[in-house]
Amino acid sequence: MKFSDGYWMLLPGVRPHYPAMAYDVTNGPDCLEILAPTREIRHRGDTLDGPVLNVRITSPMDDVVHVHVSHWNEGKVTPSFQVQPADQVNVETYCSDDETWLRAGSLTARINRRTWSLIFEVNGNVVTRSGSRGLAMVNTNDGDFMHEQLTLAVGECVYGLGERFGPFVKNGQTVESWNKDGGTGSEQAYKNVPFYLTNRGYGVFVMHPEAVSFEVASEKVSQVQFSVAGHSLDYMVIYGPTPREILQKYTRLTGRPAIPPSWSFGLWLTTSFTTSYDESTITSFIQGMEERDLPLHVFHFDCFWMKEYQWCDFRWDERVFPDPKSMLARIHDRGLKVCVWINPYIAQQSPLFSEGANQGYLLKRPDGSVWQTDQWQAGMGIVDFTNPSACRWYADHLRALLDMGVDAFKTDFGERIPIDVAWSDGSSPQRMHNYYSYLYNEVVFNLLQRERGNGEAVLFARSATAGCQKFPVHWGGDCFSSFESMAESLRGGLSLGLCGFGFWSHDIGGFEGMPPAAVYKRWIAFGLLSSHSRLHGSSSYRVPWLFDDEAVEVLRTFTNLKCRLMPYLFGSAIQAHNHGWPMMRAMAMEFPGNRACETLDRQYMLGDNLLVAPVFSEDGDVDYYLPDGDWTSLLTGCTACGGSWKSEHHDFRSLPLMVRPNSVIALGSSRSQVEYDYTQGVEFFLSSLEDGRTVVCDVPYTDGTVALTATISRDANKITANLTGRTNDWGLILSHGFAGVTSSNGTVDHVENGVRVRPEDGKQDLVVTVD
Repeated sequence: MKFSDGYWMLLPGVRPHYPAMAYDVTNGPDCLEILAPTREIRHRGDTLDGPVLNVRITSPMDDVVHVHVSHWNEGKVTPSFQVQPADQVNVETYCSDDETWLRAGSLTARINRRTWSLIFEVNGNVVTRSGSRGLAMVNTNDGDFMHEQLTLAVGECVYGLGERFGPFVKNGQTVESWNKDGGTGSEQAYKNVPFYLTNRGYGVFVMHPEAVSFEVASEKVSQVQFSVAGHSLDYMVIYGPTPREILQKYTRLTGRPAIPPSWSFGLWLTTSFTTSYDESTITSFIQGMEERDLPLHVFHFDCFWMKEYQWCDFRWDERVFPDPKSMLARIHDRGLKVCVWINPYIAQQSPLFSEGANQGYLLKRPDGSVWQTDQWQAGMGIVDFTNPSACRWYADHLRALLDMGVDAFKTDFGERIPIDVAWSDGSSPQRMHNYYSYLYNEVVFNLLQRERGNGEAVLFARSATAGCQKFPVHWGGDCFSSFESMAESLRGGLSLGLCGFGFWSHDIGGFEGMPPAAVYKRWIAFGLLSSHSRLHGSSSYRVPWLFDDEAVEVLRTFTNLKCRLMPYLFGSAIQAHNHGWPMMRAMAMEFPGNRACETLDRQYMLGDNLLVAPVFSEDGDVDYYLPDGDWTSLLTGCTACGGSWKSEHHDFRSLPLMVRPNSVIALGSSRSQVEYDYTQGVEFFLSSLEDGRTVVCDVPYTDGTVALTATISRDANKITANLTGRTNDWGLILSHGFAGVTSSNGTVDHVENGVRVRPEDGKQDLVVTVD
């Protein structure tokens, strides 16, 4: 939202009130309370008339400063984002006639008392600042607003703000943080998160669930402005200085992702949306995958598992699924898990509508009548998750599905939440619009945890806001079947990952339209090298044999690869849970300070050590950037020197999949399963190893604990590998970058991507000599 007309003038009707000075300061041991009049106070008469701002500065944890500004005391307004402060914070405060400050860990908030300014600094160096006209209460013809403006340095890039499909670097954009069902091809977003971070070592969390308007180097090109309606403003500045540290601190406050079950990392296949299907259709898909030796792990039923006009009634359509419990048992007998589609809306034709309306479980208008609309489902109402009884009612219906054999829920929708309503608990309609996605997904996720146990709960969620990262997995919504939409989906996923969302997916091949075979095959590689992988469409199926024979081969190749990568991928999932780092990471996150990585949005790091560059063209030509060092292709074992751009050609069964220098990738023994003992038959792929270096690689159990640790060291031409933990079946693969490989206590053979060495007699160590 813009308030100015260029740099010098204001828009008609805009009357800003800026703090002029810190007139009175109360500095307690852990907070500053500041009275900031909006004009200079020269004598007693100046204290009359005109607004003042009350500024409270505190810290919830080291390196984080919380700024609360209020004009009028509006009282407690709900809902608010859930923030968990640290048990102990190192806070200092100081006040003199000229300045006052609060220091939390390394971060200091310093206020000039005589001429207002608020500077955030570390060791005397400015991180960002709010100048004399940065903070304001603004009267407009459309109501009153609060805004803050924080400076951007030369070359400073802004990232995040939720799952946004436009330019990855947000500079120059106006971003409205208001959830909408707008697809992946617009400026709207399903998942708005009022948090951004920059390449200058800090992040900003605007703690408002309601609409927040961001002007990112747009209204004022050297500042980020954020504004909210009303008379108060809350935000936090979070110092890293690295992106990893920023996300670790942000998710320490707002919550970290649960670890999804290992089976959820496998391949999901769906009925698609408006296609025609019954049990015979589904069986033909599953059997077709088996006959073609295509691993499959989850089958998903989309909306029409229920009868039309009745979504949701949580009842199988008996015309096509007369015995659902037996059908689900047959699917389970094939080794698959089952997911079904739900949304938080109750159609008027649903038998549950009258029950929900009579019990007060549906959202109401201010006059007490049920809020209804014909958009999506005719006459539908919306479940009021601020009513604890409504939450239990909704969960009870889902529990019956779990008892029947359902394993997971696709929690679709939750964006179109009206504001001309009255919530059961009195929550603000404006604040509930985005926050509804939190309550909706929390109810479903918590049910799964209660019924299935920790580590077995997984959603496929579309709407989200800050904190929803606790309830994985999230997917990118409705994309088109084109290379352009494939690329915009990746931009959305990388932006969301920089808001602490650890697990993300997308519809392989695109949702809308029938993808050309080339798009489908290229998207398969991208999809299977994402945290979660789902074949899903709108009006057409996504089984590979409908495209061409090569599509079958491509799907087999990359599903086999993902199964083998599970020890590595599940280790990355544990990192997401423990630290808040996404599995799919923007290059700017992993290589801070590397100017070449700041704007890259067509490649990413999958975990710590794998660089993925999807191919966005039919002809197979791809350009990507390698940071410094000797990188190695996981697929071929060939090495490439970093610090430069690469131009390559790849067929449909290949793409740039590069292993970081001086790193090791744990490869499992199964090419068809994702849930297995990762220690048995594990092979450690060593990309390169400089003299004097040691690398450590953990292999997890599926419960998240460490099962096995490999420690690999190099001393001149000798490489030693030692295991902690027990396995009688393991090996070491050295990439083609190593020459003359021999071993004094192992057998050596050649594989496609290098030289494999296996220990004799089940030993826990290997000694390898290289030229």
